[in-house]
Parts: sequence; structure tokens; C-alpha cells
Amino acid sequence: MMTDKLIKICVIAALVGLLTACQSFGLDYFGISGEALFADDFSQPDSGWRRANDEHGSADYLDGIYQIAVSDAQYQVWSSPNLVFADTIIEVDAVKAVGNDNNLFGITCRMQPTQEFYAFLISADGYYGVYKHQENRFQLIGQNAMSPTEAILQGNQVNHLRVDCIGNNLRLYINGEKVAETQDDQFTRGDAGLIAGALSDPGVDIHFDNFTVFKP
Repeated sequence: MMTDKLIKICVIAALVGLLTACQSFGLDYFGISGEALFADDFSQPDSGWRRANDEHGSADYLDGIYQIAVSDAQYQVWSSPNLVFADTIIEVDAVKAVGNDNNLFGITCRMQPTQEFYAFLISADGYYGVYKHQENRFQLIGQNAMSPTEAILQGNQVNHLRVDCIGNNLRLYINGEKVAETQDDQFTRGDAGLIAGALSDPGVDIHFDNFTVFKP
């Protein structure tokens, strides 16, 4: 199982949309003290995320959530609202709806026009990792392999993810517990978004809700 978690991926699908609108929410719900720079509960299908699909996967609105589905093994799909942020705190609720628990899903930050970014990933079987995507390769930062944690609610349970991209510090919180902190200074600003992927088993379907980007 850990071999799968090394993510040997060379072919990547990138789905990036244009911003047309955004939603505003009260800060108390998200538990962060700061200005909300962008927020979306995906209740409006014209809020800016791209609606696209092909034989490899799809990204689209679905009944008040945002769905990323991956049809191929060893394949990933990501999407973002085509914005630019510097230091951010990003939160989202995420759940595996369909597929094997040996999967990947989470948050991206500081995405470049070249599709290079940081990715904060968990799996529905209880593993996490912080990655840098560069030159069509995923490389772990501060870890040799994805690590297990009891902070992840496994299976078809909703997990609340928080990512801090502040200066060169990269932090991942899962359900309120900090599980990873590392440093990298490759990217200093860029887009924020969502990502999901299949490993050895295709047919991953991840649902996201309550996506918010805060100013630290």
C-alpha cells in the first residue's frame, strides 16, 4: 500500500476555471480569525470553478458540492478559481463518496500558470502528505512517504482540512489537529484549489464543500 503512496505519476489532468462570482460566509463557522478573501459553498454553479469532464475524470458542481471524479488509475485531477493569493489559510470539508479508500484528495496552494503548486493530500484509509508538484512530478516535502494519522476519519466520513501557506511555512491540519509542518520557498504566491486522485484502483469520487481562503 505504501508503494502506491509514492505517487509515480507522469500524466496529469489540469482543470482550471475562471472566476465569475464568489460567496461570502460568516467567519465563526470556519473557526478562523481573519478576513475571508474568497469563499464558496458551491450552491451556485456559476461561481467560477470549471465544469469539465473527459475519459480520464471530471470536475463539476453537484447538488451543492463540488465533485472531482477520477476514472483512471494513477491519475489526478485538480481545479481552482483562477485567483492569485500570497499568504493564505485555506479550509474545506472533503469526503470520499465512491471508490477504494486507497486514494488521494485535498487542497492546493500557490498554483502557478505552469501548473506547479503545493498539494496537501490525505487518503480515506488514513494517510497524509505534503507535496510539491513541479515539472509534472509530485515530490514529498519533509517526508519519505505518506504517514498514517488517527486524525483522519476513514472511509466515507467527512474530514475538515485546513492548510496554512504562510511565508515558507506549510502546515496541514486535519479535523483541528496539526499533522504536518514543513518549509519550502519555491512558490510565494498563486492560486488555491482542490485536488483528487486515484492510485492503483480507478473510480475515485470526492465531494468538497465550504471552501474558504482566509488572510492570516
